Amino acid sequence: MRKTATTQGGGTIPARPGPRETAAEEAAAQRGIVSASGDMGGVSVPAVSDDDVVILGAGPVFRPGERATVRLREAGPDDPPRYAPEWLELREGADASARAHELLDPLRIRLANLPGRSGGVVIHDLGCGTGSMGRWLAPHLDGAQHWVLHDRDPYLLHFAAVASPRSGADGSRVTVETRRGDVGRLTPDALKGASLVTASALLDVLTREEIDTLAAACAGAGCPALLTLSVAGRVELTPSDPLDAEIAEAFNAHQRRSGLLGPDAINAAAEAFSEHGATVQIHPSPWRLGPAESALTAQWLRGWVGAAVEQRPELRERADRYLRDRLAACEAGELTAVVHHSDLLALSRPTGGAS
Repeated sequence: MRKTATTQGGGTIPARPGPRETAAEEAAAQRGIVSASGDMGGVSVPAVSDDDVVILGAGPVFRPGERATVRLREAGPDDPPRYAPEWLELREGADASARAHELLDPLRIRLANLPGRSGGVVIHDLGCGTGSMGRWLAPHLDGAQHWVLHDRDPYLLHFAAVASPRSGADGSRVTVETRRGDVGRLTPDALKGASLVTASALLDVLTREEIDTLAAACAGAGCPALLTLSVAGRVELTPSDPLDAEIAEAFNAHQRRSGLLGPDAINAAAEAFSEHGATVQIHPSPWRLGPAESALTAQWLRGWVGAAVEQRPELRERADRYLRDRLAACEAGELTAVVHHSDLLALSRPTGGAS
């Protein structure tokens, strides 16, 4: 029996398998999907059952010199996946609750007025993971939608395709296709025909040059961008602890390593899109984690503190005590956390290349 996880939309995400599924299972999973490419064979299974182990992707705990999966750059063909489906499933509910609904109306207005809108919209989701953005956004949009899901992990693409929504807010059809690989050298040509670009937790793992490349590509294609859940560098824990601020400072420094922007990304993106002629709106999208989200809080804490210690090893002894106390409070239902993020909507001027 394969373990499954329930998605925000009510479907299930199967646990990552070792061998490839049978042809019959694969065919059943693909029903209703326009295209779901990507070889699933030989994908390894991460061990995530130990409560003391950080789930792959649960915070920026990478080996030295590594960067996150979702990026506007090339990656080696043998680079391992950075995000486990278990972590993405764990955070999906908090992500959905946090995303800024206030940005939906201006987005709907822009999409309704795009040239060629009668044929539906084409949405490129960069670093789609298991497809949580599509499960959240598609039911909020009217009209036919075709989602182009980008990720370098073929198994996450499989999740995203299988668990994608099938209809929009008005019952119109939603179709998907998947494209395996890093976003790479994103250009306006790569987004030709796009009506919208979306991404979650992307901006803070980019450099300033990469954000400018993204903004230029969207502007060149004349399509808006909805970029959600960028870290803001602020965390509020209740009850407070004297080490909170020091851990947060070290974490933010870790986020900025190797030229990445971390908590500075949202402002850099606003500047970049504005310079390319887009109208930009930013809205807060904090995670609000209480006793009901204790599993997510615990995993986030391990990643948050782990990154801080990696940045400042001299914190280890105090951070170990801090993490033990925080996890104990979390397990007892006595800890709440507000992890601040920001959502950005950039409305580029439509061009003839827009959908």
